[in-house]
Amino acid sequence: MGDEPIGSGPVHLTLHMGPKLTRPVPPEVSEALLSAQITSTAGERSGFQMAFDLTKRGMITQRLLPEGFFDPKTRVVVVTSVKGTPTVVLDGLIVRQEVGASNQPGQTTLTVTGEDLTLLMDLEERTDRYPNLAPSQRVERILAKYADYGIDARIIHEQIQQPPREQLRVDYQTGTDLSYVNELARANGYTFYLDPGPRPGRSTAFWGPEQRIGQRQHALNVNMDANSTVDQLTFAYDGTAREEPQARWQDPRTRDTVLMPQPDIGPLRPPLGRRASPALKRRTLSGTAKKDQEQARAEILARAATSADAISGSGQLDVNRHGYVLRPRELVGVRGAGVTYDGDYYVKSVTHQLRPGSYQQNFTLSREGLVARGDTVRP
Repeated sequence: MGDEPIGSGPVHLTLHMGPKLTRPVPPEVSEALLSAQITSTAGERSGFQMAFDLTKRGMITQRLLPEGFFDPKTRVVVVTSVKGTPTVVLDGLIVRQEVGASNQPGQTTLTVTGEDLTLLMDLEERTDRYPNLAPSQRVERILAKYADYGIDARIIHEQIQQPPREQLRVDYQTGTDLSYVNELARANGYTFYLDPGPRPGRSTAFWGPEQRIGQRQHALNVNMDANSTVDQLTFAYDGTAREEPQARWQDPRTRDTVLMPQPDIGPLRPPLGRRASPALKRRTLSGTAKKDQEQARAEILARAATSADAISGSGQLDVNRHGYVLRPRELVGVRGAGVTYDGDYYVKSVTHQLRPGSYQQNFTLSREGLVARGDTVRP
């Protein structure tokens, strides 16, 4: 792409902005875009930062900036197209703007920083009660409040059923909607995040286990000569990452205390490696004795599942060379790293770095064991 501006080469970028409903930005805005960085991580809020060129008599300086076009809470949607296939990589809100003035021509810039739409859930603290509602039902009720932003809810019922019993307890929320939804996710070994797309202005709020089943993305090839799509991949095996949690529960009728059995994490974390890493650490969970048995079982399952990934990988790819946009929170295969580390991985995070003539992605991968479970990886 050389020095071609973003949008005129094989990788195209489309920027939509607006107070709530967005529309394509004026050509002067897209032409002034110097760089964009977008980070998406499993279980965390996505963030972004964009830099624009400011000229003294340009539209941004003279009209858009004074009118509030880049003010905090302005909605931003970014769509990238590779080989004609569009991918919505961001749906978020500006939270900060910064102008860097310079005496050097062409060095004055506007930088906007923001987060994805889950920011809306973190702006107001509230106290609420949820009588006779299971965790997934509470999440459903909370997410329904944000449907007018084009957010659809995808909620997976908890693996261990926790029937609400109002005569024994009433569950309360104290804090923001986001903190409470994340608290419920952690207690069940789940994750919560916003997945932008599939079309601009729409997104899906997902509450459930990490998606470790389904179709794999196009493989990351390393050390395969002309077929390589990644320059370098680094893998690590952390023997202390995996824990074997222990929890005790007290029967409220007999007052007897029992050690709860180790749960099968397969329903939450289908294995991606053939040789699972052993748990070298033991951890006793606190506060489980007085909880309902179902809540205590869910907590020990959650801790065992979320600490299972002892294998991690990291690398960088050029989207033009790879030919596809790597998506976070899905599966991808690795080829060329050797028998021990080849196979399928969960894409833990992706950082998109867009500049004129360049589209790079930094990524991290994870799984629970070594050696691929299958003999082939999707190309």
